[in-house]
Amino acid sequence: MSELGAPAAGSVVTVGSFDGLHRGHRAVVAETIARARDANRLSVVVTFEPHPAAVLSARPTARLTAGAERLEVLTELGLDRLVVLRFDRALAALDFETFVAEVLVRRCAMRELVIGADHGFGKGRSGDRRTLPALGERMGFGVTIVGPVPDARGEAISSTKIRAALAEGNLERVAEWLGRPYRVTGRVVPGAGRGRSIGVPTLNLEPPDPDKALPPDGVYAARVEWAGGVAGAMLNQGPRPTVGDRRLSIEAHLFGFEGNLYGRMVRIEWAARLRDVRRFDSLDALRRQLELDKEGALAALTATPGTSTASPVEAR
Repeated sequence: MSELGAPAAGSVVTVGSFDGLHRGHRAVVAETIARARDANRLSVVVTFEPHPAAVLSARPTARLTAGAERLEVLTELGLDRLVVLRFDRALAALDFETFVAEVLVRRCAMRELVIGADHGFGKGRSGDRRTLPALGERMGFGVTIVGPVPDARGEAISSTKIRAALAEGNLERVAEWLGRPYRVTGRVVPGAGRGRSIGVPTLNLEPPDPDKALPPDGVYAARVEWAGGVAGAMLNQGPRPTVGDRRLSIEAHLFGFEGNLYGRMVRIEWAARLRDVRRFDSLDALRRQLELDKEGALAALTATPGTSTASPVEAR
């Protein structure tokens, strides 16, 4: 990593894995941006890839924002600079003082550090709200501590809680804690064309990152957004038992859209769960159920706000 090229006033930096970019993370990033603007400094997020758990744990953590998704959300926040460090055993072994001196101060020209009250970094997570202020006094940078962000019940928000709620299919709680519906970004790939053969053409998403956390398999109301377009949809996540296909798929029937999105990048938001994946005795039975699913999806999309301009467009 080379020097960041910050202006003479330096930068305001925050550090973390930021998986999910939930409301607590966003409060830390927002404080970093605000303090940088007030001081005419660069706002900088320093983060890691792969997720530290993938290196340090025998059981890697499923990612709420896998691949480019975390970078996508960070970019939306209005940040000046994003620094992604490769996380490996050597970086994990650095004590927090060396990490601050070599990475944050020397390379990022840090003049102020912003961290969450429960965050720690460096070997053993020893760089935290108790140790960093004293280090800042010695090295000449300020330290701002951002308190935890509670939910409506007064509980602190965490990525661990969000993963648990997602695994249970509690999309409402996930959206509350994230501050947006849960989503995945991927490329549209050709499918087998079975949906089109029964009058319900679908958009097929490339297999998601294997580290990506997903809600339980099922049929969902969803929103789909791409460059220049957006639509409500009903989404099937999981196998296709009626046609004997056991592979995981994410496919969506878009309401009011008849174009071709092959090869395009799209963002899909889960809005509401409609039912479990089931095997039907015939394609006619499946088609009848999909008509009911469409009605349920349109109703759910009307009742559930999204983060984009996506809305439930009536099917032609």
